[in-house]
Amino acid sequence: IFPANSGNKEITWMMLEAGAETDVVNSVGRTAAQMAAFVGQHDCVTVINNFFPRERLDYYTKPQGLDKEPKLPVKLAGPLHKIITTTNMHPVKIVLLVKENPLLAEVEALQKCYRVLDLICEKCMKQKDMNEVLAMKMHYISCIFQKCITFLKEREDKLDGFIKSLLKGRDKDGFPVYQEKLIRESIRKFPYCEATLLQQLVRSIAPVDI
Repeated sequence: IFPANSGNKEITWMMLEAGAETDVVNSVGRTAAQMAAFVGQHDCVTVINNFFPRERLDYYTKPQGLDKEPKLPVKLAGPLHKIITTTNMHPVKIVLLVKENPLLAEVEALQKCYRVLDLICEKCMKQKDMNEVLAMKMHYISCIFQKCITFLKEREDKLDGFIKSLLKGRDKDGFPVYQEKLIRESIRKFPYCEATLLQQLVRSIAPVDI
């Protein structure tokens, strides 16, 4: 809790990588993220909320149960983990991270990745200490990956076309309609309707007419 309260992002990240638990509470029942938010250290809150241990992703690089093949090839774990732990959730940033890695920017690779993200999302919602924030993030990235697949399959300009669509503003005011629709679609497709975070997002965007 102390590194988060002090606002030191680097030490907070180092402690998380060393195995610090994000859901442990102090004597007043608050987690490190909640205490950091209380004292205004929002950068540290972002670091904590976006942390996902590499070993939790590596779990999917080994065959489980009756599976003969792992759900995620080992070569994809590193590039996928980089996207999972990014704190910049702008869809263009995520597509650029896909585009810059040749291992990821293929239909078959993205299919494997988004299916693993969906499994992580499900686990986040069904575990004892439910993590709605992480579940929504995994679902959101999964939706962007699926849209990447569509552009890779159907468009000659491929991911460049996707980026252009996300950045293009409408003529009258420059509002990025396609980007807004993509984000709204990902929220609408979130499969856990009872989630408090989902309901908060819907209340926030419902009054905004595009």
